[in-house]
Amino acid sequence: MMMTATAMTGNGARMDAIYARQRHFYDLSRKYYLLGRDRLIAQLDVPLGGSVLEIGCGTGRNLIAVARRYPEARLFGLDISEAMLETARANVARAGLGARIVLKQADATNFDAAILFGQAQFDCVFFSYTLSMIPDWKAALAQGAAAAGGTLTLVDFGQQERLPQWFRRGLRAWLAKFDVEPRADLFAAIEELGNCVSTMPLYRGYAWSAKLSR
Repeated sequence: MMMTATAMTGNGARMDAIYARQRHFYDLSRKYYLLGRDRLIAQLDVPLGGSVLEIGCGTGRNLIAVARRYPEARLFGLDISEAMLETARANVARAGLGARIVLKQADATNFDAAILFGQAQFDCVFFSYTLSMIPDWKAALAQGAAAAGGTLTLVDFGQQERLPQWFRRGLRAWLAKFDVEPRADLFAAIEELGNCVSTMPLYRGYAWSAKLSR
């Protein structure tokens, strides 16, 4: 069942409020601490002419990078924030990739890819620093797994398990200002989705990455 219009509007409005101003300098500021995004893109298993879906595509930064690295790929992105999608559309058009990247507004926890994009599954589905912002993140992860006909890949904040305690406290306090919460059971949740799963802490646990292969 698709999410009701009321719930969709409420969640989208919340994200729009957070990013109404930040979207204009989001990519410039986030490149310093959203670590592992380009590593994820480099390791996507995109077949020739394959399809890629990003759930929570934000400003379109990652999809543009995927399009340039995999020039034959067909690219799709969804986000609940219309404000972020406005920026994403402008960025995609500026990059000359409007014919290859399709963007839609939808809730990551409850969407119908067949209705949105005309296909139910994709060769590669990925989340990049998205699940830590979604209250019902396990539902979003399940949606991503259902849409993944090949691989589901993610990178997000880890538990900073090998970093100093003062750093962990400071980072958590700062992230909380943006409604971001690192998911302590992220690895366990993705492992419940299938047997072919690889997980890896990055940068002393600053970030966590995982891949589910069909």
